[in-house]
Amino acid sequence: MAAGAVVAGGQTAATTFFDSAHAVAALQPVAQVKDAPADATTASLEGAIGGDQLLPDPLAVDALDPASQVDVQNLAKAVDIGRELAQQAAKVEAALAGGAPEAFLYGESVYVMPAVGHLTSLFGSRWGTSHQGIDIAGPIGTPIYALTDGVVEEAGPATGFGLWVVLRHTDGTQSVYGHVNRMFVDEGERVKAGEKIAEIGNRGYSTGPHLHLEIWSADGTKINPSPWLRKRGIEY
Repeated sequence: MAAGAVVAGGQTAATTFFDSAHAVAALQPVAQVKDAPADATTASLEGAIGGDQLLPDPLAVDALDPASQVDVQNLAKAVDIGRELAQQAAKVEAALAGGAPEAFLYGESVYVMPAVGHLTSLFGSRWGTSHQGIDIAGPIGTPIYALTDGVVEEAGPATGFGLWVVLRHTDGTQSVYGHVNRMFVDEGERVKAGEKIAEIGNRGYSTGPHLHLEIWSADGTKINPSPWLRKRGIEY
């Protein structure tokens, strides 16, 4: 019978046995703690909450309602897009830093207008022969810029061209710059889009100062430069 009384009144017995506000509060329900005398120790315990009683972290994505989560995701995407646009703008600015008149992004690469001048001859049949490039007329000394990033494959004398520069680009294509007056690069040198590589001249078989520009595909086929350039934003 005594044992049963201890079980039935276990909390009261414990409360009587432990003469401590801390011990009493630890054993009593929260509702009883609130009704307990508001001394300093009990007041400190009333502020000790946890579990479902805690408010959600307002900065936690999981705590947001679905609409708010969508807003956060859209903001993150906008930040990524802004960062990408800034990187693209930096590429274009770098390509223009050397003096190139125009620069455009095509995929991940930057392409520049190779020289300021007037288109005087197209790709195709000319004077009974095949003209394998386009001619851009301009005064001797007009800067010639690398169309895009590449490596100098040749820089020196070339039959018919007097002097030429040949660049191989990252996609395997090659750009050829003929009749140049002076060259500012050497074979094996890496160049960036918009870097000054030569200047317009009148060397070789030429009727006046101009840049003869050719584009060769990765397999060496000579292709029409005009649509190739236009696709990359460059048009004469």
